[in-house]
Amino acid sequence: MTLTAYPSIEIIIGGRRIGPQNRPSRDVINPATGAVLAQQPAVTAEELITAVETSQAAFLQWKDRSALDRSGILRRMAEYLRRDEQSIAQNLTQDMGKPLAEALAEVRSAADYMDWHAEEGRRVYGRIIPARLAGVQQVVTREPVGVCLAIAPWNFPLSQSIRKVANALAAGCTVILKGASETPSSIMVIANLLEEAGLPAGCLNILWGDSAMISETLLAHPDVRKISFTGSIPVGKHLAALAGRHMKRATMELGGHAPVLVFDDVDAEAVARTLALGKLRNAGQVCISPTRFYVQGKAYDRFMPALVDAFEKIKVGNGLDAGTQMGPLCHAGRVAAMEGLIADARQNGANVATGGQRIGNEGFFYAPTIVETPDDRIALMQEEPFGPIAVVSRFSTPEQALARANGLPFGLASYVFTNSLERADMAAAQLQAGMVSINHFGLALAETPFGGINDSGYGSEGGMESFDGYLNTKFVSRQSRPVR
Repeated sequence: MTLTAYPSIEIIIGGRRIGPQNRPSRDVINPATGAVLAQQPAVTAEELITAVETSQAAFLQWKDRSALDRSGILRRMAEYLRRDEQSIAQNLTQDMGKPLAEALAEVRSAADYMDWHAEEGRRVYGRIIPARLAGVQQVVTREPVGVCLAIAPWNFPLSQSIRKVANALAAGCTVILKGASETPSSIMVIANLLEEAGLPAGCLNILWGDSAMISETLLAHPDVRKISFTGSIPVGKHLAALAGRHMKRATMELGGHAPVLVFDDVDAEAVARTLALGKLRNAGQVCISPTRFYVQGKAYDRFMPALVDAFEKIKVGNGLDAGTQMGPLCHAGRVAAMEGLIADARQNGANVATGGQRIGNEGFFYAPTIVETPDDRIALMQEEPFGPIAVVSRFSTPEQALARANGLPFGLASYVFTNSLERADMAAAQLQAGMVSINHFGLALAETPFGGINDSGYGSEGGMESFDGYLNTKFVSRQSRPVR
């Protein structure tokens, strides 16, 4: 395979590009090989203020562009993503680690998000409310909130960033995007292709550097009116508190620890094989990854051998190699986290059915791992692993399974597998989560809501609901004649 050159990583402010020369920078690492891919520059405090000023100046022009004009730019961007999907995917695999097939799927998904928001942004309508008095007109309009700060994660750096950028731009807002330091190539793709598509300078500014300095400075600035954050619960709570202090809108898509309820009326072996693929996608580094497997007693003895067999057949390797089904973890910290969780499980009497160790001495590879536990006391049942570890436990009654599934403060995604309509309806009604998928993995489409409840955050980054965070509601009541 001939690789496309890895892009230069730059700060972009008002169309001006700033490289890593003569300023603090950090290495961008390939997690499969440890090779240095590029240098990433760090923004200064003065440049942060300039970024807001250029974003605000651009907003005053962008908000008055017609929705049709804005849609045209975003649709061209979607075309360019599809045009360049091979090179984008290769670079995404190099800095994130996921298999090339998964990277290609992410690029195509990102183009889908861009297309959908381009079209739905043309349909953000107000309404007329019938008045109680003759001669009075009551009108509701939706107006863009202004400059938005978007902070994107490393696990789906292209598609999750596109969700934020497409949504904001389609609504008429401008964006300051802080991408994940580990996976910058996707962020440069977004900036470069939107510029090619005709997005005016300043409508999208790109920052790299100290996350705390960037978020605290920008959230305190009066011209920044919204934050959209995808990441960990502790960081999300901190940013939500900052946003609340400064009365800024916020969309928080935080961690999960998704429970899976497998009832005994299903083909247990088939469900196990399906769940193995879902769990090990992106090496388990997925906020909606199925993680806590609650399996009903009669199905358990058929489910476990099939799950172990499916995990052990997964080919782990460099994401650019043919046949690789699971790549490395994104960085060394994730390997250390897996080792800590498995050590705790072993110390507390859980059974490691397969895996439980890192693979090789190069890169950040960890074996697909299954842990069996009779209860929810071990750390794996309390903390989202965000890696290739599934934890499996037996249950007897639906009520017991639902109580355990709802026993954590998280509420992002949940999964149910059953052939009983009654059980499916009961689980859908009682699971405390923002998203429930029954008998398949039906989440994260452009047109469907995407978000959690409780400690997993609030707001949506999908579907029509996603526009709510980027639009103010204005009500105008007008009498046809002034009072005399």
